Amino acid sequence: MPATRDDLFAKLADLGIETATHEHDAVFTVVEAKGLRGEISGGHTKNLFLKDKRGRLWLVVCLEDRVVDLKALRRCLGAAKSLSFGKPDLLRQVLGIEPGSVTPFAAMNDAAGRVTVVLDSGMLACEPLNFHPLENTATTQIGAQDLIRFLRATGHEPQILDLESPAVGA
Repeated sequence: MPATRDDLFAKLADLGIETATHEHDAVFTVVEAKGLRGEISGGHTKNLFLKDKRGRLWLVVCLEDRVVDLKALRRCLGAAKSLSFGKPDLLRQVLGIEPGSVTPFAAMNDAAGRVTVVLDSGMLACEPLNFHPLENTATTQIGAQDLIRFLRATGHEPQILDLESPAVGA
């Protein structure tokens, strides 16, 4: 059974990580999120669930307006042939979440460690960061260093890349 939002909050509390959560209508895209978020401060993000031809998986987390060149990112990550978006069934199987709810918090559902989490270094300068708490009907704020601590506690050492770099970004 994948973790629930309550399971996530319990894990964060066990780690001593403080968060704030804002309820809202379900959102499925960055554009929808921009329209509903009101005055939620901090860095707003997008999360890309990607796979390569060999079946390796990545969760790339960056600021919502960051343009990500998948060809350049593929080379940087050492991905085979090309990167593509993981299908909804794979997302459910590996991260235990639905499309539209992609979040680094879902790393807690990847007990097998199949997903490499990639964080944009530019995003980490924002305080707080905003993510869905395993479902797209709320936004949870967390500090950048607390996010890294959470990911490590789930067994996911994040790879930190400068996605604005010409070698990676657009």
